[in-house]
Amino acid sequence: MAEEMLDALDRAGVRLTGPRRKLAALIERREGHFTAADLLKDAGQRRMGIGRATVFRLLELLGEQGLVERIDLPDGTRAYIPCEPTHHHHLVCLTCGATADVEDCGIDAVTREAARRSGFKIEHHRLELFGRCPKCRSVN
Repeated sequence: MAEEMLDALDRAGVRLTGPRRKLAALIERREGHFTAADLLKDAGQRRMGIGRATVFRLLELLGEQGLVERIDLPDGTRAYIPCEPTHHHHLVCLTCGATADVEDCGIDAVTREAARRSGFKIEHHRLELFGRCPKCRSVN
């Protein structure tokens, strides 16, 4: 995943600095969603000397390429999920943070109908579903 991220950034003309390479590797190691603060903490624990601005700028660049997607957690926290650059939606476990991707799931029909009724030309949408994953449900 880190190499895919770096290759996509390189194709987009983004300079592949040492800190960006290190952050891509940190993102690859993460499971589920993560925050910018999580990356900063990981980088700090490894004494990488990576600043806050570098983390946020990389997340922005990765988002522009469709390689991470921002999700807004129910508590208001902004988190990120590594993604394939295809249209999909996210399921997020409220207990462990695990994520899963789902494609259409019927939302395309809903957006077409909303556009028809409102007259809006819908250019994009985002759907995040929050609940408990099978593993966490089996524990409770």
